[in-house]
Formats: sequence, C-alpha cells, structure tokens
Amino acid sequence: MLIITGKITKIENISHLSELRVLNLARNLLTIVENLNGLDSLTELNLRHNQVSAIKDVDTLPRLQRLFLSFNNISSFEDILCLADSSSLSDITLDGNPIAQETWYKHTVLHHMMQLRQLDMKRITEEERRMASVAARKEEERKRESHKQTLLKEKKRLTICNIARQWEIQQNRIALVDSLNQDKDNEPCQINGSAAYVFPEESRSLDTILSSAVQGLSVLESHLVEVEGDTLCLYGAGALECLDRNWSVQTAGIIVTVSFMFIEFDEIVQALTKLKIKFPNSVHLKFKETNLVTLQQFNALAQMHRIEQLTVDPQGNPVVNFTLWKYYVLFRLNHFNLQRINGVKVTENDIVMAERLFGILAYVASSELPHYRMLSLFGESRRKQFHYLLEGKGKKSGIGSDESSDNRRNGGESTTRATLNYTTKDLHMEKLEEIKERKTFCQTYVENLVKEAADINMKNESLQKLWPQMFIELVRDAVIEIRNKNSYMKLCLQRITDQKQ
Repeated sequence: MLIITGKITKIENISHLSELRVLNLARNLLTIVENLNGLDSLTELNLRHNQVSAIKDVDTLPRLQRLFLSFNNISSFEDILCLADSSSLSDITLDGNPIAQETWYKHTVLHHMMQLRQLDMKRITEEERRMASVAARKEEERKRESHKQTLLKEKKRLTICNIARQWEIQQNRIALVDSLNQDKDNEPCQINGSAAYVFPEESRSLDTILSSAVQGLSVLESHLVEVEGDTLCLYGAGALECLDRNWSVQTAGIIVTVSFMFIEFDEIVQALTKLKIKFPNSVHLKFKETNLVTLQQFNALAQMHRIEQLTVDPQGNPVVNFTLWKYYVLFRLNHFNLQRINGVKVTENDIVMAERLFGILAYVASSELPHYRMLSLFGESRRKQFHYLLEGKGKKSGIGSDESSDNRRNGGESTTRATLNYTTKDLHMEKLEEIKERKTFCQTYVENLVKEAADINMKNESLQKLWPQMFIELVRDAVIEIRNKNSYMKLCLQRITDQKQ
C-alpha cells in the first residue's frame, strides 16, 4: 500500500511498482490521472478530493477493482470514457462531481460499465441495470434522431445556398444580355431584380460551405420542396414540378401558405392553375427573389380561387419600390377581398383609395379593347354579363362601385378588371414568333400571287402581238386545205379512220 498526500499535481515515477496493490492519492492537486502503466497488481486506487477532470490509462490496469473519484471536477462521461474498457473494475464512486448532478448520470454509467457491482458505495440491483439499459437505448435513439435532424438541416441550408448561388448567376447572365442588347458601350451592368442572397448566419463563400459540409450529405440539389406545418416552401424553378405529384388529400388540405423563393414569376404564373387545383385551401402567397418587376404581373394572380394574404418580400422584387403597388394589388384583386398585404391589415380606406387611383384604368382598358377580344377573356356567364352591359341595361364598369361591390360579395371578378391581364415573357415571345411566321407566310403568298399575275399579263401581251399573224396563217391554211374539195374530203375521211383505229 502506498499513500501519497500533499500538493502533488502530477502522477509520475511509479511505473516500476508492479507489486503495488493499493494506491492512495487523496487530497492532492491532481487534474489528470495518467502514467499508471506498469501497476499490474493494483486493485484499489483512491483519488478523492483532487481536481481531476480527465482520466487516462486506467483501462490498462488489469486487476483494478475499486476506484474512488469522489469530489473532483469530472463533468462529462467522455472524461472517464476509458473506464468503460476496464473489465476488472467492480466498484466506483463519482459522487461530489458535476457529472453526478446530471439526470442521465446513473443510467449512462451503468449502461457503459455493465460489470459494476457498486456505484457511489451503493449496490447495483438487476432492476437498476435493466432501467439503465432501457434509458440508454432511448438516449441513443434520441441522439440518432437528433443527428439525423442536424444532417437534414445542414443539407437544407447548403441546398438553399446552392440554389441562391445559381439564382444569382442566372440574374447576372440576364442582366448582362439585357445590357448588351440595350447598350453596346462598355458600361458596367446592374443586376436586374436581385442582389446576392446572403443568409444571416452565413457570411462564408459557398466553396467554404461545401468544403466544410458534414460527411455523408448527398450531392446538392438545384431545387427544394418542403412542408413546414401549413406552409409549402418551394425553392428553385425545379420545385414547381412538385405540383405534378400525387399529393395525399390530407397533406394537400392542410396547406394554407405557399412560399416561392428563387423562382422567376413568369414560371410561377404557368403553375398557378395546378396550384389552385392541388391545394384548394391555400389562401396566402409569399414571394421572395421572384423578379416581380411590374404592376402588370399582379394581374396573373387573379386566376387563383382565393387569396386572403399576400406577402411580397423587397428582396428580389423591385415592384415593392413603387409607392402605389399595394393599392394596385387591392384594385386588381378586389374580388378576393384581401385581408393582409405584407402582414399589414387592409382597411376599408385602403380599398376606397385603390378604387380612386385605378378605377378609371379598367374602364379605359375595356373601352379600347375590341368586343371580340373582350368576349375571348370571359366564360359563358361573363359573356352574358358583358352583353348585358353593351345593351345599356347595366351601369358602366370602372367608374361606379356598384358592380365592384356586387362582384366582391359574389366572389367574382369585375368584368372590366378582367381586361387587365398579364402575358408572360415566354408566351409573348411565342405570340411574336407566331405573328412573324404569319407575316412571312402572307408575304410569300402575296409575292407568289403577284408573280403569277405578272406572268399571265406578259403572256397576254405576247398573245396580243402574235394574234393577227396567227389569224392570217389559220385562214390561209384553211383556204388551202379546202381549195380542192375532193382531196380535202379524202383527207378528212383518212383522219376519221386513223382516229377510230
């Protein structure tokens, strides 16, 4: 037995004591337990009342049975993890350490040190071992689930960063093309619609992010679809493809809010029909980094079933820089009876102001539009209503508020407001291409007609010049043929015979 007391701070120079059975180092200033190699006969080690915060080499003591670590600074099981590898240890005390105050303390120690018979001078029962095993399994499951969620969150964050980077590159490319088309001078071009998207917690470059990504994450996607409670979040243009999936009735029914990020508004417009069919209960639309640039784009939202809230983030949507954009939305989407715009409650005064500012706009638009174009915009019921207005039986729309009020009560869209529609850039280009093709066809057709008419006229003029001489020759040939009647008759009979044969 060896007792060392005083103020020693380090264990050293005892590896030669291979026959030592009991080592008492209580009430010293030890912070790390190490350098115990060679004590092959040691069965008891007393380290009470030190400042121990970590233990090493104890698992190398083949005969150690009792270890007293009461009243030290051990705060986590990782600090004494080597004890789990000791096959001979049967008694241990850890009371008086920060670790002993943790709720998981006893269960964790018993789970990792199944060979123990006593813990903190109390005998361990089989029930305690069983409870420790159950608690340890639950803790492991919790940790695995927590780790899984951490990985998913990290993957989500990295994916969104990747989508944001692709969006920025796309916007820069579009801005560059527009700049080259409009101005051939070497002036610096501005990014149209959006600046680089930066997450509040992330200031590093994407390359740094990717290099530090946790191991096991799959290749980053170019889009992301996520359901958070009653909100469907769509990141990147590819996310719109989710509207073609077979959503369960339960999942589709709980979606109230649809959030769009890093998606061109023109692409969203093409998916609005699917959106209102797939998620009939959606009443709140959010737009962030969607290139909402003009007031006219809001016209496209009129095709939804209903909208109670609209949120347009200033980031990536320059349209919010227009002072009157909210009033235009209230005017154009009057039939939805919007409750909130960007989180601010809509008042009756806002609706009246919107009508005053833009009420004449719909009337002017409908007045300038040909009747056949008006009819093409409406369904059967709306056509009847329009005919009713044309016959003078109804009040002119856009000036009075009666029709607007009726439509709001009935949930329908104002006839004149329906003339304020929006054509996406792609559809506009398709129409221009179609017009160009028609123009080319008409031009070719007219050119062919002119050419054919010119040929006919030239032939007619040539005939007029040749006809007198041709007529004289015809008369002369006829006179010559009938001058000798007998010969002429024989010739005619011969011709008839030859035709029969």
